[in-house]
Amino acid sequence: MTPKFHAFLDKPLFDRARLVLALLVVPLLLTFTAPLWRIDLSAPQYPEGLSMQIWSYKLEGGGDGQHIQEINTLNHYIGMHAIDRAALSDLDWLPFAVGALALLALRVAALGSVRSLLDLTVLTAYVSLFGLGRFAYKLYVFGHDLSPTAPVKVEPFMPALLGTKQIANFTTASYPGLGSLYLGLFATGVVALTVWHLFVGRLRASRLSASLLFLQA
Repeated sequence: MTPKFHAFLDKPLFDRARLVLALLVVPLLLTFTAPLWRIDLSAPQYPEGLSMQIWSYKLEGGGDGQHIQEINTLNHYIGMHAIDRAALSDLDWLPFAVGALALLALRVAALGSVRSLLDLTVLTAYVSLFGLGRFAYKLYVFGHDLSPTAPVKVEPFMPALLGTKQIANFTTASYPGLGSLYLGLFATGVVALTVWHLFVGRLRASRLSASLLFLQA
């Protein structure tokens, strides 16, 4: 990278970008108000289906919470560990990560440079991908760490992460919840602001520098 590009990275953000970044904190904080992921199960013996919703800080089941108990009873027959908040405790860092991103975004909006916006983008991508990766790994463990003494023997499997999957006579559907969409909106907005600064903003800065040099000539 050239010294000119490094100098551009240290320039303050444009005022309009600061406002947009501050507004993007709103959907980020709304991730606390909605589930991040939803898993539905359907089978002939459950015509209305069973459902569970994974929040950043809790696990919720349909039927006033009874669906989780039903799902765990079914999972017991194939030797799968019970699904509860304790089993998903390695996701407990998510609320702290979301809060840290919100504080950092506000700081960048108030005082930040293009470099700090780029750092925020990298951190946002890391939190999003790491969270999704840990969730996928947890599903893998649930489907492969089966009890050898289970009443019903099934081959180890990878539960559906996104989309539908048939397991015995059950159809499982897994898809993002509104909380993930809020997080995705924040991440998309941050990336868009970064791209805008690296291309359009850099071009404007170059034109401004050229104009100043012309006036001084």
